[in-house]
Amino acid sequence: MPDFQKQSVQWFPGHMAKTRRLIKENLSLVDGIVEIVDARIPRSSANPELGEMISTKPRVVVLNKCDMADDKATEIWIDYFKSRGIFALAADCRSGRGLGKFHSVCKSALAPVIKRNREREMAGKPLRLMVVGIPNTGKSSFINRMSGESKAAVADRAGVTKNNQWFSCGGGIELLDTPGVLWPKFDDPEVGDRLAFIGSVKDEVTDRETLACRLLETLVKTHPEMIAERYKIEKFEELEGWEILEKIGKKRGFLLKGGEIDYERAAVIICDEFRGGKLGRISLELP
Repeated sequence: MPDFQKQSVQWFPGHMAKTRRLIKENLSLVDGIVEIVDARIPRSSANPELGEMISTKPRVVVLNKCDMADDKATEIWIDYFKSRGIFALAADCRSGRGLGKFHSVCKSALAPVIKRNREREMAGKPLRLMVVGIPNTGKSSFINRMSGESKAAVADRAGVTKNNQWFSCGGGIELLDTPGVLWPKFDDPEVGDRLAFIGSVKDEVTDRETLACRLLETLVKTHPEMIAERYKIEKFEELEGWEILEKIGKKRGFLLKGGEIDYERAAVIICDEFRGGKLGRISLELP
């Protein structure tokens, strides 16, 4: 049995603390907040401190990467946010799917602001919204798509956007970009795992083999048919994660000299294929 350590995921780079301060300092510049979350894990990919930080500012939640999430689960999440007085929409920020509704949803969410501007004879004043979200949920892709430009840095890894930038997205709406935000400690280890699964925690600070084992153990419970279909393996439901990883390594021919399984290569492939949606449309949590 390989020695895969059972370590919890914890990550809080210095610039994250700075970002929290910047958000609070810049709140006076905006009328509302756009929070980008990953549709596969809307709760785990939302910053739990955001509600307290933004106070009474209106909020719109964009459930990004909905093309990788289960449609029914996403609908449940949208209803959940609606029940809590939060406007939400599902979108795929890379293709633009669902973003056609963004302007109308924002104007519904900020109706009190629009009314106040009219009363003050400032009906043409742009609505200014701060875009927030933890790393790798798609903030830059969202801003690029909405602004029609590619000025915001985009990458499929954590911690790319570093500085605040303003963008116009037409229709009387301006967006303020901010770096990603995480919190100092994941009290729930499953939250840390889910964030690592989607790539919001840098792979350099996690053990990839352990992460792949945990991902496999999670998917075996929730989507065993997808594991069977993608990796063409059988009789794995009662196995531990490392045993499933071993089966996949053998099936794919990931072998080192002497016939030993190349666990690292197998782990990289599994994580990358999950993040790329190649296993199917998967949601890992419900309200």
